[in-house]
Amino acid sequence: MPDPRERFLVRYAGGFAPLVVARAEGAWLETADGRRILDFTSGQICSTIGHNHARIAAAIRHSLDTVVHLNSWMLSEPVLALAERLAGLFPASLDKVMLLNTGSEANEVALKLAKLHTGRFEVVGLTRSFHGLLGGTTSVTFSMARTGYGPLLPGAFAVPAPYAYRCPIRHCQGTCDCTCLEVGFELMDQQSVGSLAAFIAEPVLSAGGVVVPPDGYLQRVRELCQQRGMLLIVDEAQTGFGRLGTLFGFEHDGVVPDLVAVSKTLGGGIPLAATITSSAIEADCVAKGFVHVTSHVADPLPAAAGLAVLEVIAEEQLVEQARQRGTYLLERLHELQARHEQVGDVRGRGLLVGLELVEDRASRAPANALGAAVTAECLRRGLSMNIARSGPNANCFRMAPPLTVTEAEIDTAVEILDVSIRSILDKLSDRTVSAQPAPVAAS
Repeated sequence: MPDPRERFLVRYAGGFAPLVVARAEGAWLETADGRRILDFTSGQICSTIGHNHARIAAAIRHSLDTVVHLNSWMLSEPVLALAERLAGLFPASLDKVMLLNTGSEANEVALKLAKLHTGRFEVVGLTRSFHGLLGGTTSVTFSMARTGYGPLLPGAFAVPAPYAYRCPIRHCQGTCDCTCLEVGFELMDQQSVGSLAAFIAEPVLSAGGVVVPPDGYLQRVRELCQQRGMLLIVDEAQTGFGRLGTLFGFEHDGVVPDLVAVSKTLGGGIPLAATITSSAIEADCVAKGFVHVTSHVADPLPAAAGLAVLEVIAEEQLVEQARQRGTYLLERLHELQARHEQVGDVRGRGLLVGLELVEDRASRAPANALGAAVTAECLRRGLSMNIARSGPNANCFRMAPPLTVTEAEIDTAVEILDVSIRSILDKLSDRTVSAQPAPVAAS
């Protein structure tokens, strides 16, 4: 039952889950009434190495004993160490780091740097994208939350996302050949006033339904940007640090962006983000008067947590494990697809996986009501997954378990999803079955 104190909270994303979480560890949550729930979204896709990891807790305790917060122009050992560590993980040209708090802010800074460096203001993104909900980032977020707030920033363009299952230009038959990208740039060229600054993209469009671009997509984006003197911003907020089975998503296509934003997967549940760029861009922007000061820019405590996350990812070889576990998860979901006509598509890379529900595979009509019902049934049976509550992605499940997830936990999740789909389909057809919850793996 909902807690009556809910009434004091602003409903910032619709309603709240009908439970109160008392503790979390690894891939598991425990509610105040003792229920255990398998968390297949890693919180808000932030608990990269699992909830409440001991190394993160130790780093936070050390920070509490030493230094938590400083004036924005003061530096600390965790900030210096994390900046050096991050610069060492990126291609050599990306050697300047700004530590922030959220992915929205990291993308906002990337947009500001791109505009200041180029002296232009137009930014191009993808339909179905999500880059944040601040002033600039909302303007290039095309998957949700654009309606009712008045004018957004001028100069924001969208080109069609490479959504092969539902080709936005009705061209491809399940295999994207990048025609949507070429057409999108042609349309954008005709609308531009000649002030193109940057293109921003996620390596995999996560909130937009886990849309996986074809091989070479970012390479072609890079070429199109270079032809127009545009910078390439890659938003790795949900994909960086191993989530896709590579350290960064842009590595898949062998491109080197001009700017990169990271956040969720870096902090391990602590608010931490970063914008990374080149010395040349940084120096030019500083010379032009770049300023972005916030209350918690370059704070020591989040930086200490980020260092712990990176150490665990390296020591436990979680990038390779994400690739292997992601392959296993996709295999299990394809088996599920074979059993259910309503599972229209399964897609993903590494441990960022999407499953799309349809009324039937012939029509591919989105099964939004089924998606909502299955989500609720899964939660009742002990599995938390992510699905949009409205809009074009309300039939698309998103799975992003911690990189530490076990095969047994994947089995448990797929079994709960399987029995939940069967249970809801039977209820919708006025049949009733005795569907037992899936077995719960040891945490």
